Amino acid sequence: MILKPIRTRKIYEQIVDQIGQLVAQGQLKPGDRLPSERELVERFQVSRASIREAISALEMMGLIEVRSGEGTYIRQVNIDSAVTPLAWMLFIEKDTDLELYEARKILEVQAAGLAAARADDEEIKDMFEALEVMRKDLESHQLGEEADHHFHYAIARATHNKILFRLMNTLSDTMRTALITSRSKLYEHQDTPQKLYNEHYFIYEAIKNHDVQKAQKLMLEHLVGVEKHLAKYVVLDNE
Repeated sequence: MILKPIRTRKIYEQIVDQIGQLVAQGQLKPGDRLPSERELVERFQVSRASIREAISALEMMGLIEVRSGEGTYIRQVNIDSAVTPLAWMLFIEKDTDLELYEARKILEVQAAGLAAARADDEEIKDMFEALEVMRKDLESHQLGEEADHHFHYAIARATHNKILFRLMNTLSDTMRTALITSRSKLYEHQDTPQKLYNEHYFIYEAIKNHDVQKAQKLMLEHLVGVEKHLAKYVVLDNE
């Protein structure tokens, strides 16, 4: 029998979970206005800071829309709603970094192949521009997580598959926060920044040359490599 350690959930996470459940159950519908900050403080019996954290998290996940001077509203149903429950889970669950990379291997390897087959000149240019920012970040010893996100986002867009794009975008948005932590760990090794840049560049070259199999192979090798590095830190953290 495997038992997991009990973890105390932060207050704002519990608020996010409750509001998410109300939406899932249909008690809150698209277009509904949430109570004011003061009302939420009174109903939840928590601090204003916790309410603000929860609102920021819900907005980041695309569940709500904050309209200046008007209030906070549940967003209209659209294609994003298909992946919103996934976004809730990824945001609330804190020990999913390696699982995210497993999911990315499933999605992004195929996405790289589709991008190699379908990317147009504008999308290939977008990937190159992300690489240029990554290169400049490398030269100035910055982490370059935004450029990394932009690069993978461009590949997702180049698949021309709306469902795959949305799934990958959900993972990618969640990974943006994790990228800062993971890259700081990866960058502890002197040769890693250049290696990561080279891996991205070779993926770009394969997509640019419309080499489907090579793009898939290079993307898999890239994600497996990062996953192995992160796994070492997960083991150390759990010891």
